[in-house]
Amino acid sequence: MFKYDKKLPYPINIRKKDLKMARDILTQLGGSNSELAASLRYFSQKFTMPDECGSALLNDIATEELGHIEMIATMVKQLTQGATIEEIKEAGLDDYYSEHGMSIYPVNASGSPFTITFVAVTGDAIADLSEDMAAEQKARAVYENLINLANDEDVIQPLLFLRQREIVHFNRFKELYDKYKKMGY
Repeated sequence: MFKYDKKLPYPINIRKKDLKMARDILTQLGGSNSELAASLRYFSQKFTMPDECGSALLNDIATEELGHIEMIATMVKQLTQGATIEEIKEAGLDDYYSEHGMSIYPVNASGSPFTITFVAVTGDAIADLSEDMAAEQKARAVYENLINLANDEDVIQPLLFLRQREIVHFNRFKELYDKYKKMGY
C-alpha cells in the first residue's frame, strides 16, 4: 500500500546553524497542529469515510503528511548540526537535550510532548472533514508564523512549500466535504 521514495518531497539544504529556529520548527513535528497529528488523524478517519473516494483521499493526504514529518525532522537535524552544549543552553534546548540528546523527538516549541489527544476522530464524515479543514488552516497559520520568524532562505523555502501543501489539502478536504453535504451525509 505504501511506497517509500527515498527523497524528500522538497529538497532541504540548510547550511547555517540556528538552534532557536530548530526549537520553533519542532512544533510542526509534535505540536497540536503538527504533521504527526495530521497524519494520524487522517489515517484513522479514512476507515469511516462513506465511500472509497473519501477513504482514498484521507489515505493519500495521511501518507503525504509522513513525508512532511521527514522534512521537518531533516530541517531540525540540519539546523542543529554540530551544536555545542553552550549553544544548546542558549537556545533553550537544554531540557530537550537532557532527555533526548540531539535526536528528533515530537514536541512543540515549548517542549511539551506530542499527545494522542491531538488526533480528532468522530466517525462522522462531515464532522471529521470540518476538523480536517480547520487543522489545515491552523497548520498554514503556524507555517506563516515560522516563516515570519525565519531569516534564512534555506529555511524559508521549505516552509513555503509546506504552507502551500496545507492550502492544497484544505481545498481537497473542502471538495470532499461539499460532495458529502450534497449527498446528504
